[in-house]
Amino acid sequence: MIRAAIVGGTGYTAGETLRILLNHPQVEVVSVFSTSSVGMKVSSVHTDLIGETDLEFSDNLNNPDVIFLCLGHGVSREFLSTHTISKECKIIDLGNDFRLEPDFEGRHFAYGLTDTFEEEIKASQNVANPGCFATAIQNAVLPLVKSGVIENQINVTAITGSTGAGKKSSPTTHFSWRDNNLSIYKLMRHQHLGEINRSIKRVCGGEYNVVFVPIRGDFPRGIFASVYAKLSNAFTKKFNAEENACAEPAKEKSCCNSALKEAVNNIFKEYYKGSPFTFLVDGEISMKDVVNTNKSLLKVEVIDGFVHVTSVIDNLVKGAAGQAVENMNLLFGLERTTGLKLKPSGF
Repeated sequence: MIRAAIVGGTGYTAGETLRILLNHPQVEVVSVFSTSSVGMKVSSVHTDLIGETDLEFSDNLNNPDVIFLCLGHGVSREFLSTHTISKECKIIDLGNDFRLEPDFEGRHFAYGLTDTFEEEIKASQNVANPGCFATAIQNAVLPLVKSGVIENQINVTAITGSTGAGKKSSPTTHFSWRDNNLSIYKLMRHQHLGEINRSIKRVCGGEYNVVFVPIRGDFPRGIFASVYAKLSNAFTKKFNAEENACAEPAKEKSCCNSALKEAVNNIFKEYYKGSPFTFLVDGEISMKDVVNTNKSLLKVEVIDGFVHVTSVIDNLVKGAAGQAVENMNLLFGLERTTGLKLKPSGF
């Protein structure tokens, strides 16, 4: 059994990680670390776990094989600097401390976007878990930039649930403000842009201008991302020449859209072939299709020279705890799906 410790145990991502690990067939949770709640039952804070566990919060890591750092941004480095942890112990950081600066005190943190960097993760000891917006957006964007079929600018509008802001209350997370309300924040300056741009450069060797409009949603969990870009002239000309499509664009525009959509769909199918959690969907998709699961659903449309990708995930599962456990599975040589066949909620 893998001995797991969760640090920062009272927060939303810690609670979600704990829920998954308690039902993981290869894991024993040996510590839920929280200096502010020592001796309190975990279920007194995460009340959905009443009857599921008798664990208490502790200030002792209890010699784990893997540590999940569910701490505020900037706090993970401080924790690792002030605690003695065996070099053999694997670290999975759910914050942003190591996404852009992956080397720290002799540890190298692989970037844990599982579908894109699986082999690198398998060969690593430590993982920087991606951000929630970053996961949803990169899953939509990376197949396009790798294949070189779009122009330089990528436009993203994405809405996230209130749990993405963490458990600590603030004016924009309070129920009375958030309910029946929407607002834009960190316009074109969101912190996840750094890791998105870094992955784009790693995947294709070039740079793209990602214009990102993040929106606070009036729901607890989930991310719905709308991503679109102009198909490159080089791609459409090459496609038309090879497929003899759109000889008369004015007459055959719908035919051209359909044929190009199939070509772009094939790019996504190739990129995600064998992925146990990322699926390309022909019909309509919605956020409820992924809530409480580790799934990432994508829908591709091509309309008049533009490609549009809808991307939906659960911000606390695929966007945080679920992908962290997926990364743990890779670090320990387990199937990626182990412990992650979660029950979805349709309504």
